[in-house]
Amino acid sequence: MQTVHLYAAWIGIFLGFLAGGGLGLFFHRDGWLGGYSSWPRRMARLGHISFFGIAFINLAYGVGLAVSERIVASSMASALLICGAIAMPLVCFLSAYKKPFRHLFFIPVLCLMIGTLIILQGGLPL
Repeated sequence: MQTVHLYAAWIGIFLGFLAGGGLGLFFHRDGWLGGYSSWPRRMARLGHISFFGIAFINLAYGVGLAVSERIVASSMASALLICGAIAMPLVCFLSAYKKPFRHLFFIPVLCLMIGTLIILQGGLPL
């Protein structure tokens, strides 16, 4: 299970670099995506940074499983963290495209919160 999270972390970091590179091609244009403080541009930046932030959560879980006997592996926590890593940037970029997608933010947030709570409580039985 730790290997899955290490791969998820490095894939997330790579996608963060890729998204940042793509956004960086146009950031110098004042009116790009509606200007610096516009909703689409803010959501695109949030999607970009969410790749890194959630990658570090997956990295911490993967490394924690490898080095600590106190962190219990949980298939439920694992699935929720991976789901959050996929859903958060997806919802961010979809929200940048069409504002009503913002109503889906509860999905990645709940995945990540519940996954973290399961880890904190010692994991659920596999």
